[in-house]
Formats: sequence, C-alpha cells, structure tokens
Amino acid sequence: MSPAILISDLTFSWPDGEPVFDGLDLVLGTGRTALIGTNGSGKSTLLRLVAGALTPARGTVRVEGTLGYLPQDLTLDAGRPVDDVLGIAATRRALAAVERGDADPVHYTTIGDDWDVDDRARETLDRFGLGHVGLDRPVGALSGGEAVLLGLAGQLLRRPGVLVLDEPTNNLDRAARERLYATVAAWSGVLLLVSHDRELLDLADQVAELHDGGLRLFGGSFSEYEHALAVEQEAAQRAVRAAESDVRRQKRELADAHVTLARRVRFGQKKWDTKREPKAIMNQRKREAQVSAGKYRGLHEDRLASALDRLTSAEDAVRDDATIRVDLPATAVPALRRVAVVRDAVLRNGARIDLDVYGPERIALLGANGSGKTTLLSALAGRLPAERGEVDVAVPVRLLPQRLDVLDDDLSIVANVHRLAPEAGDNAIRARLARFLFRGARAQRPVGSLSGGERFRATLAALMLAEPAPQLLLLDEPTNNLDLASTRQLGEALAAYQGALVVASHDLGFLHTLGITRWLRLDGALSESDPPAA
Repeated sequence: MSPAILISDLTFSWPDGEPVFDGLDLVLGTGRTALIGTNGSGKSTLLRLVAGALTPARGTVRVEGTLGYLPQDLTLDAGRPVDDVLGIAATRRALAAVERGDADPVHYTTIGDDWDVDDRARETLDRFGLGHVGLDRPVGALSGGEAVLLGLAGQLLRRPGVLVLDEPTNNLDRAARERLYATVAAWSGVLLLVSHDRELLDLADQVAELHDGGLRLFGGSFSEYEHALAVEQEAAQRAVRAAESDVRRQKRELADAHVTLARRVRFGQKKWDTKREPKAIMNQRKREAQVSAGKYRGLHEDRLASALDRLTSAEDAVRDDATIRVDLPATAVPALRRVAVVRDAVLRNGARIDLDVYGPERIALLGANGSGKTTLLSALAGRLPAERGEVDVAVPVRLLPQRLDVLDDDLSIVANVHRLAPEAGDNAIRARLARFLFRGARAQRPVGSLSGGERFRATLAALMLAEPAPQLLLLDEPTNNLDLASTRQLGEALAAYQGALVVASHDLGFLHTLGITRWLRLDGALSESDPPAA
C-alpha cells in the first residue's frame, strides 16, 4: 500500500479525565501537512498517538509504511555513540565482523541489504552539516541544534515512507534551518509536522488545524491558510454585527408590541366599564383578545429568541485570542543605568566577552549553534561562572532557559509561583496569573500536565511574578515551544516589559517585534551586528 496515516474515531483523554480528542477522523496521503493549533489544543499529543507513544481510549490510528518520528523533547544520553543514535550501530558491528572473516549467518541477517550503511550515514550527515561528526563519537559533545539534526538524520536513514516532525527547528541556527527546509521541500512521502516556524509551514501542501476539539483541513501553504482564515473571520465579524442589529430591532419590536397590547387592554377595559354590549359577548371578546394578545406577544418573543440564537452562533464563529499582559512597574529600570557588566571574560567554549548592559535596552544575541549564547546567558544569571574575567549584575535577574526546568512538575502553577514569591498572598498570585491566561482551576493544574506552550507561559509567569521583580530578563530561544499565536502574544507582552532584556533567538521575525535596540553576534568574541532581515 502507499504510505498513509489513517485515523478513525480517535478519542483520548488525560488521566485526570480532561478530554483531548473525541471522535477525530483524519486521512493523510502523500504530501506535506502542517498541523497547527493553539498551545494545549493537542498537536504534540496527536503526533505521539500517530507514533504509537500513546494509546487511544477509543478508535484507531494506523500508519501504512515505515514511520520516522522526531519528538519535540528529544533527549539523548551524552555517552551514546553517534551510530547508535542513528540506529546503525548493530549493522556496523555486523559489517566489521564479516570483514574480519566471521561468517556467522546472524551477521548477514543483521546487515540485510544495508552493505553501504557507512556511506549512507556519511552522506546524510553531510546533508545536515554534520560531516565533521564521527560515527563513533559520543553525542554529548554535540550542541542542542546538532543533536536535533542528528535525530532527524537517524530517522531518514530508516528510509521512512511517513515522517512525523514535532517542532524540528527548535535550537537550530539559520544554516541548519536552511538544510531542514531543503529536506522538507524535497520530501516525496507523507509528512506531518508541527512547527512555529513560518518558513517551514509555508512549505506545506495543506494545513490541518486543531480548534475547539475539531480538525479542519485547508488546501495550500500556511500563508494561504492565514488569508482564508482572515476572509472567514471578516465574514464572521460582519455576521455578528448583522445579528446584533437584528437583536436590537427585535427588542424594539417586542417593546412596541407590549405598548400596543397595553393600549388594547385599556380599550377593552373601557368598553367593559361602559357595558355597551351584553355580558356574554363582552366575555367572548375578552377571551379572544387574550388569545390574540398571547399569540402577538409570543410571535415577537420567538423572533427575539431566534435573533439571539443567531447572534450566539455568529459570535461562536469569531475567534478570541486571549492576550498575555505584562504590566509590572517594579521591573522598570531608569534609562542609561548600567545593570550588568562583563569584562575580559572567557566562556567555557573559549569565547571572549566584553559587554555592558544598560536599562531599559533590548539586546538580541545572535550566533550559530555552539557559539556560546546559552553559556553567556547562564553566566549573566549566575548559574555558570565564566572561566575567567568579571561578570557583575547590579539588579534582580531572571533567566528563562531553553529547557524550561525552572518549575517543579509535581506542584501546581500557583504553588510554583509561591516558591519564588513567598510573601505574596494567594489571591494576589491568582490575580497576577490571570494576566498569563491561567484563570480559576487552570492555575491549580500541576506543571507536569501542561503542554509545551502552557509550560512556557507558567515559567514566564513565575519568573516575572518573582520577588524581587526582575529588572534584567534573559530569554534563551523563547519561541521554541510556542505556537504562532502565542509567539505574537509574547511579543506584545514583552513590549510592555520595562526592564532590560537580552534575548538569544534564531527566530528573526520574533526578534523584530521586540523593538531591539542593539544586535550582537557571538562568534569567538562578541561584536556589534547590523539588524538582519526578518
């Protein structure tokens, strides 16, 4: 059969009973499909179900063809050799045994038709800029971005007909992203990917959107999907305005109906009082008037109820993207106050750093994978001392790391914030968490149950609400776990942050939304850089 992903009546809930999917159907054949949706909508969960890492409560998930799966949270044992991660270690051992003259049939079974496995591995590694990586080398020596590319290379060596990628551009520098784009553009099988990278999403042949528990397919790239959605939402807004106008009209007509009925009652009572007709006729007229009035009033009430129903339906079609709000005055730093200084410092990777940070400037930190961006941020945060030199920070500082390992998975969001702000009252913390879209019972959810984007928001909330409030905020690849709507929301939120900001990111589009005042590039040493094109 041709490679395909076949999903029928898929139902899945978390152990706490919270539903994720109920009766989901999807068929994907040859082509590139971008799976999108807000954080928490179930994107990564669906990919894990396709990969067999989770079991549905009801329904079926079937993959026709060999499956390659690259998870978002790829973790590799630092001591594992590269060939083991690539999945070719056993084949290489069998080849080495045969070359030594060992004719055990087990070796030939292990090798199969893969006699050129070393050449294929080297060719695949070269394609991803990893030609310098030895097959016997431990993966602990690789950077985060190199580890992601290595994981992808391992999946491609399996010759999959179906490839599933979850945020594959995380931790990748620009050159590595270009290699990934080329691989995706040339893919001829079934590809299902989740990403916040617009350039990658625009390589898709169709977009599958998870929204309100359902799934819709749009033909075309992500940009074409955005255009179609904008047209749809514009029509939905017009429908709301028309429905609101109709409701106002029906309310006026109902009020007019009440006035008309009141006049009829007064007129009928006046005739009754004057008794110009026999009593039996008067009673009959009164009963007929009451029936007629009831029908008249009911007609207008039904029209109003129908108008309200149409308004509700129209409003349901309009999307309401909630916005993160960061408006904490305690984070403000006076202009030109020096908040951090790095002098004659040498980082662990040998990079030499001289840097002054003033409030409330916004610094973008650029550089290839392995250039030392994360190490520099860790040094500024006091987590990792420089090999030598001076690193001095004069204000409260907080670091939002790539791995989002700041919070305790077993504690609720509220309890985690309490750890960083022990003097704050529960009501005050809940009110502040609402700014980060954690309201009511959602603030009590354990951190371990959150999606990648929700965990990011919870971590950002905990750091921003910590006491004392951070006047120097360090962000290390902050958009890695965010969908596109959340990335936009974060940019808007940070626009209101009044402290000094240092951001390491390969997401140029995001950086350009922050009002960056200084661009720095780390490449052996730190130097000023011109703003790159978005």
